[in-house]
Amino acid sequence: MFELDSRLHNDTFFVCDLTLCRVLLMNDKQFPWLILVPMRNNIAEIIDLPEQEQQTLLAESAKVSTVLQQVFSPYKLNVGALGNVVRQLHVHHVARFENDVAWPKPVWGSQAPVAYDDAEASAILSTLKQALSE
Repeated sequence: MFELDSRLHNDTFFVCDLTLCRVLLMNDKQFPWLILVPMRNNIAEIIDLPEQEQQTLLAESAKVSTVLQQVFSPYKLNVGALGNVVRQLHVHHVARFENDVAWPKPVWGSQAPVAYDDAEASAILSTLKQALSE
């Protein structure tokens, strides 16, 4: 059974499961920020996945990136698998804008997160679930 790292669980909202990856929304309304987590235990690097699953991860990353572009029209997408704090393989997809609070710096460590309120979270989750199901 797949186990999600507790830090990812505590800092995100569940959006949906794709073929390989769980899609999570980071609980920081300053940035439209999705995280893909391959539903495989004890995987830290993309190269730890079998080749077919690496290709699936890339396809699902493209799908999430397309949804972020369609829904939010960002200036730039930041996509990365860092894993310095959370070792479990996960890929960040952050929609960036020239007027966002961290621009042009990375979103990590520059400012404290600002949590969604219940209504905001519900609305964005509904939009994302619909877009990802198409």
